[in-house]
Amino acid sequence: MAKPLVAIVGRPNVGKSTFFNRITKTKLAIIEDTPGVTRDRIYADAEWLNKEFTLIDTGGIDMDTDDVILKQMRVQAEIAIDSAELILFFVDGKTGITSEDYEVAKMLRKSGKPVIVVVNKIDNPSDEQNIFDFYELGIGDVVGISSSQGLGLGELLDEIIGYIGDYEPGEGEDDTLKIALVGKPNVGKSSLTNKILGYERAIVSDIPGTTRDAIDSVFERDGAKYTIIDTAGMRKRGRIDDKSIERYSVIRSLNAVRRADVVVVMIDATEGITEQDVKVAGFVDDEGKPSVIAVNKWDAVEKDTYTIEEYNKKISADLAFMPYAKKIYISAATGLRVDKLFALLHEAYEHNAQRIPTGILNDCLQDAITAVEPPATNGRRLKVFYMTQVSIKPPTFVLFVNEVPLMHFSYQRYLENYLRKTFDFSGTPIKIIIRQRNEGREES
Repeated sequence: MAKPLVAIVGRPNVGKSTFFNRITKTKLAIIEDTPGVTRDRIYADAEWLNKEFTLIDTGGIDMDTDDVILKQMRVQAEIAIDSAELILFFVDGKTGITSEDYEVAKMLRKSGKPVIVVVNKIDNPSDEQNIFDFYELGIGDVVGISSSQGLGLGELLDEIIGYIGDYEPGEGEDDTLKIALVGKPNVGKSSLTNKILGYERAIVSDIPGTTRDAIDSVFERDGAKYTIIDTAGMRKRGRIDDKSIERYSVIRSLNAVRRADVVVVMIDATEGITEQDVKVAGFVDDEGKPSVIAVNKWDAVEKDTYTIEEYNKKISADLAFMPYAKKIYISAATGLRVDKLFALLHEAYEHNAQRIPTGILNDCLQDAITAVEPPATNGRRLKVFYMTQVSIKPPTFVLFVNEVPLMHFSYQRYLENYLRKTFDFSGTPIKIIIRQRNEGREES
């Protein structure tokens, strides 16, 4: 049984995201005194009195606008309303009822969904008299709260639990494969999300940076469950104001990588690999995440017999630190090779979780040492004793030697390549930790 969905809607700047973050105990939604900061739907789980539900934060609804982004924000809110079991209609208790509130109420009335009118910003007793004015909206019960100060939240949560029924926790364990899409702005992450899902889950426009939050979408494909995380484009640090909204978006993108099981690093084929692409890929590698490099907009590139070969060489040279990464050339716009992406993602994830038995691992190590003798420095030769795998995700190995300084980086790289040749670790980084062990005694 899926957790009940509770959508938070209302006009811009009424405190929806502040409430969302407080109740879900996250900072997934960006909070700023700028109307329209939250643009897409953001999902997070919440719990009250041993009852679990999922909150959906949405962008502010502007019913009368010609702005392309604001129109799409309204569409996102409408999708949330359609999918939710309960609507929390947020209004501003300090400013009172506005014409926009009446328009949103009219839209909610047409949905036929149960609604709780949440009068926010009731920060002190003198504001409480404003609560009763909102009964004029004629839609659902009215509850006054202060999201910023945490006042009245218990009463509101009691009301929510009263609506969502008898869902019991522990059902529907999170067994989805989490896929993060990362890359610089306007590389096509949201377009790929929409193509995979088959509907417009995320706002798409030609304006770089239209995705500001890391947005989760759960779906099933061929019997398997997935969570796809569409992230904000990661710009160069020098272009990000430390106090800007965009800086928060980048932080959320980096956190999305950390919580993902596998990452798609997207590159714009029409621009080629850039310095920023290298930095984004470097972060994914540093986090030890399995990855696939998806070169998007391949349909827009003029091609000849050698085009893919030239791109492969360029990527291999610029991303020499992650030779393990799998590559695929796609078009999110046309769907070119998007189906094949999933096989690569599963393969990379499985290799990231691969564990090699110690006996087989050391047979491989001895073969490597026999083929290429360890180096000597100033008359002292490196002795390699044995290796053991200590963890997965990423696969991590400890190699015991006589003297750590004798291990030259080139020989360590040779051993890593030999491991990769023997055991398929394509798609995932691996780590080798060098430890010293005195001859004649075991490491304690």
